[in-house]
Amino acid sequence: MALTDIRNFHAIDPRLGTAGQPTEAQLREVAAEGYAAVVNLGLLDPKYCLPDEAGLVASLGMEYRHLPVKFDAPALDDFRAFVATMDAWAAKKVFVHCAANYRVSTFVALYGELRLGLGHLRGDLSQDGVQRPRVDLEEHIALVHDRALPVVALDEIAADLGMDLRVDVAVERRDPLA
Repeated sequence: MALTDIRNFHAIDPRLGTAGQPTEAQLREVAAEGYAAVVNLGLLDPKYCLPDEAGLVASLGMEYRHLPVKFDAPALDDFRAFVATMDAWAAKKVFVHCAANYRVSTFVALYGELRLGLGHLRGDLSQDGVQRPRVDLEEHIALVHDRALPVVALDEIAADLGMDLRVDVAVERRDPLA
């Protein structure tokens, strides 16, 4: 079994990987590949989550953080919690997932530009071979202290989760969390 068997797996760099919901066997592979921490942005919905992911991750010797983000209503506080977690684990190899790697792709693209200097990340995620409909975030912007922070508001397409989603995000170079 390989990490690429996990739904929508994408290696961002040698210390950061993203994907959809892994199985128990796939989480074992994540640990075997040297990941030290797991961040789960998915909701605790038995349709697509593991019964005790936190327990399994701990038993594999990795740290675990569950930061549930509503697919159709991500909030600035969700992103702040994600940034705080990623900043705290900056020296660790981190695996970040949600149900399908849609929320994660957006959060990691923003984090990559703000904290890691990965300006190419948005383009890389859009060229990963997964066909996704485009979402125009011009209509879905939350203003934060006179700075724009893209917030995915997918209400018009959330009903069609059978389709993969590509989100194009524009990020200012200055840190909106400062």
